[in-house]
Amino acid sequence: MARRRYHDGLALHQALPGQFLPFLVAAMSFLAALALAGGIAAHGLSQRWTHGAGAVTTVQVPGPDDPAAGSGTRIAAVQDILAHTPGIITAHRLSDAELRSLLAPWIEQTGDASLPLPAVIEVHTAAGQDPMPPLLPRLEAIAPGVMVEHDSVWSDRLAALAASLQACALLAVLIVMTVAVCVVMAATRAGLQTRRQAIALIHSLGAMDSYIAGRFASRVGLLALVGGLGGSLAALPMLLAMSHLAAPFSAVTDAQATAPVHWRDPRAWADIVPHALLWMLLALPPAAGMTGWVTTQLTVRAWLRRLP
Repeated sequence: MARRRYHDGLALHQALPGQFLPFLVAAMSFLAALALAGGIAAHGLSQRWTHGAGAVTTVQVPGPDDPAAGSGTRIAAVQDILAHTPGIITAHRLSDAELRSLLAPWIEQTGDASLPLPAVIEVHTAAGQDPMPPLLPRLEAIAPGVMVEHDSVWSDRLAALAASLQACALLAVLIVMTVAVCVVMAATRAGLQTRRQAIALIHSLGAMDSYIAGRFASRVGLLALVGGLGGSLAALPMLLAMSHLAAPFSAVTDAQATAPVHWRDPRAWADIVPHALLWMLLALPPAAGMTGWVTTQLTVRAWLRRLP
């Protein structure tokens, strides 16, 4: 039995071959995936710092065992005030071992336990709240010499850096989209010129613009969808490797960050790869196909309006 092959009435498989356009769209999708991944990573790092290290205030109490201005020791009075202050989530006093481990890079550990060290309290505040400035006079009244240090300066600088990185990623995506639109327009116009006589003939016989534009748009949209899928698949291994390298700086636990990841275990990757990154990879192929479809519709309709 002879094979039956469906032939497009406009011969679009000749006017728009399926080798050139998908490759270019795949390259654009690959670059867009990398740019979007950089923006997502910058946003995640900013959120982690703002709600993590950036939300920590350090309270140093010299002479913690000395009597306070009221009653009890200085450290007990400070901890009592911090425990009853709205906006403070936790107030953890560092032990002597934790404090000496923290100071180890700057102070040589000689084993002398008589080295006078202040009591250090790590205060975690709620997001968007800073109750320490109005609280400082009360702490000074009961424990003169108390010091409060907040990393707001560094958190603000990191937030500004993350915002600039996200803006750069958005600009890169816009440039990639612009180039992709120009490539689709050029390929569509080349296909129109290739089939100019046939298109002009069926157009003069009464073929509607929507029919011709729809046939071209369906062809280009399918090719762009295939190219977007190829670009997403090509970017996936690199993004997975980068996510594993960036795991210690993300919001995962230390055990998850240092544990070996098995490539064939999707549950292990689910703890490391940001969900926004996975959704972005899934959305790239449909976005590429829709961009190609819309661009081709507009290009073909504009070209048909100039026919005699």
